[in-house]
Amino acid sequence: MSKSNPGFASVWDALEDTPAEAENMKIRSGLMMAIRDFIEAKKLSQAEAAKLFNVTQPRISELLRGKIDLFSIDKLINMLAQGGLHVEMRVAEAA
Repeated sequence: MSKSNPGFASVWDALEDTPAEAENMKIRSGLMMAIRDFIEAKKLSQAEAAKLFNVTQPRISELLRGKIDLFSIDKLINMLAQGGLHVEMRVAEAA
């Protein structure tokens, strides 16, 4: 790749200032997508999802609209666990 177009492994690598920030955003994004996919697969209303995940309906709306800056990794993992889902983690050397 040329210097003017360095190329990035993900959009988060391009948008965030540090590799640590990019990794954090990748994890939050993945957790949010897992919750969204679960809600869609179960055909839950926002109110039903809110009750299941022990949050308010507006929080579910924020999640479904991709408001990633409003959710911490801890909160997302807690929501998944509350909904009966298991989170697995894999750590690998950066490329």
